[in-house]
Amino acid sequence: MPELRSFINGIRRDQAAVTAGLSTTWSSGQVEGQVTRVKLLKRMGFGRANLDLLRERIVLAA
Repeated sequence: MPELRSFINGIRRDQAAVTAGLSTTWSSGQVEGQVTRVKLLKRMGFGRANLDLLRERIVLAA
């Protein structure tokens, strides 16, 4: 399967980062969750929202 082979090659190229990500206790999960939430709010207002409205929705959703 070419997709699986490509995935494995990518992991091998960056093996140090993969090992560090699996072995450290530090996590960026909370930050990633906030980024995902902001992206969702931005997509919901696509074509209608300017920066001021997006900022207001982010603050109100928090």
